[in-house]
Amino acid sequence: MNGHFAMLAAVPGFFLSSLFVMLMSRAIGPRLGFATFGYPDAMLVTIALWLAVAPLAAAERGRRCCP
Repeated sequence: MNGHFAMLAAVPGFFLSSLFVMLMSRAIGPRLGFATFGYPDAMLVTIALWLAVAPLAAAERGRRCCP
């Protein structure tokens, strides 16, 4: 049952992370030479980052935990 609550707790974090990604792209993008992007594109970037990091975090959690 705790897994369901963890998923619900991740939802606001996703939207907040997307907002931070959008703001960072607008602050750093012009200095690095790439175009800034809006909130929907920031959501895509955030999902891609989460999908890349989630298996790494799960593997690390499984390695630290003792059966």
